[in-house]
Amino acid sequence: MQTWNPETYDHNGAFVHGLAGGVLEWLNAQPGERILDLGCGNGHLTAQIAATGAIVRGFDASPQMVAAARSRGIEADEGTAETLPYAGASFDAVFSNAALHWIHDQDSMMRHVHRVLKPGGRFVAEMGCHGNIAAIRVAIAAVAARHGLDVRRDNINFYPTPEEYAHRLERNGFQVKQIARIPRPTPLPESGMEGWIRTFRRGVLESLPEQIRDTVVNESVELLAPILRDTEGNWTADYVRLRFVALA
Repeated sequence: MQTWNPETYDHNGAFVHGLAGGVLEWLNAQPGERILDLGCGNGHLTAQIAATGAIVRGFDASPQMVAAARSRGIEADEGTAETLPYAGASFDAVFSNAALHWIHDQDSMMRHVHRVLKPGGRFVAEMGCHGNIAAIRVAIAAVAARHGLDVRRDNINFYPTPEEYAHRLERNGFQVKQIARIPRPTPLPESGMEGWIRTFRRGVLESLPEQIRDTVVNESVELLAPILRDTEGNWTADYVRLRFVALA
């Protein structure tokens, strides 16, 4: 189970909303539309969508993130994507950025998204794609194995191919209008790979014995440095994104 700290996320993960321009273009929010931001986090993108004149509601599983979104003046609810509480045909669009790959029961989530969308409403999202952060995951697994631990199947994230995700959407009643695999090497902030691992692999680290966590982080950073850090010390994460528009 991944937990989140809004301050740490802002410091180490600002690139998440900073690089969301493409999926916002695919959403193309219109004034007066009712839009649900699924996995709204601390509300950065929710506020950007609201600035278009759309009527936006945030939704997130993290109480800390919901509180952070509300502090921005955003109406946001806490709960799981597999059990959305809203009445049927409530929204013109459901939007999500960098959140769907954290959801365990994808089919239940899709059924609920379909239920709350108006007929013809759109589900627009970007998430991790097959191959996302492959080097980072392999490095952490290799280091953990060196210490007698197995995190190869950490069950933290779901990174599908476009083909398999399109089929899953269709099985749950959606018509896939656009779907794409987007390689996106992502420069990391000054906190570098250590900050990234402590923020985005927190769930993996918390599954390890406390006394070994710092060692796993430090050795993973050392293993990754020759391939993901340049000669000036700048880190780039090996991100691959999946973006889609599907109609209810």
